[in-house]
Amino acid sequence: MKVLTVDIDGTYLRYACMDEFMNITRRGKIFTPQEGREALIESVGRIFEAVGDAEGIAVSMPGIIDSEKGYCAMGGALRYNDDFYFRNALYERCKTKIHIENNAKCAAMAEAAVGSLADVADGFVLIFGTMIGGGYIRDHKIYKGKHFAAGEVSYIILNSGGKLGDENFWGRSFGIPKFLKRYSEAKNMDIETVDLLTIFDAVQKEEAEAIECLQWYTKEIAVRIFNLQTVLDVEKFSIGGDVAKYPAFMENLRGNLKALYAECPFKLPQAELVTSKFFYDANLIGALQCYLSENI
Repeated sequence: MKVLTVDIDGTYLRYACMDEFMNITRRGKIFTPQEGREALIESVGRIFEAVGDAEGIAVSMPGIIDSEKGYCAMGGALRYNDDFYFRNALYERCKTKIHIENNAKCAAMAEAAVGSLADVADGFVLIFGTMIGGGYIRDHKIYKGKHFAAGEVSYIILNSGGKLGDENFWGRSFGIPKFLKRYSEAKNMDIETVDLLTIFDAVQKEEAEAIECLQWYTKEIAVRIFNLQTVLDVEKFSIGGDVAKYPAFMENLRGNLKALYAECPFKLPQAELVTSKFFYDANLIGALQCYLSENI
């Protein structure tokens, strides 16, 4: 069996050909079309044609997704997908078996099935990228909620003052772009010249601005993990995205979370943090796992 797995986000469309054992025979990426849904469908269609012998397509994509109907209720980072029967449109372009699922739920599925959460019944996945993806695992399965929106942590409101806008949502204010922006402003650098490696190289050299930036970022994340744990009481949080590959990030995040529990006057069950096994491949692997659950 060969399945074309496709991971769509606001910036890139990544793809890989996998068999049922997760062996990858081909992979690549292109920029995600920004002009509209027709261009996105055409891009996936061209990749499917180029692959040639895939038996189906497994799609990981942003937004609130009804995977049973193949329907995107809200497109997340790609708002042109709002109210769109994505699977039907893609089927018109590619006459094959197709499964679609929210990207963070795909990541959660990968970690729960064969990754960092495989040894627990209940867990939560947080993926730090353009925004913040969330996936809730309950009794070894993705919990989607009544409206398929469970785990959508990007839309947590940060404060009650003022009109709701991008800056008042957790995903917009604490995705990786804001982390990079904070450091670039502290150093008076062009943000185009700053990436994660820039910051963590500076942290390793004990640069004050980089350390302050990392402390600010991980403390803010720790507060939200503390809050999520009080509601969900899961066994582990799996932390993903490229930032989690840096030991200094996980060390500071664990330290700030530990400090919150030490300061809390109530004895509460504490969240355990683990690093994602698959990072950005989690979405592709999870899309495959979701596809296989329907087609095997």
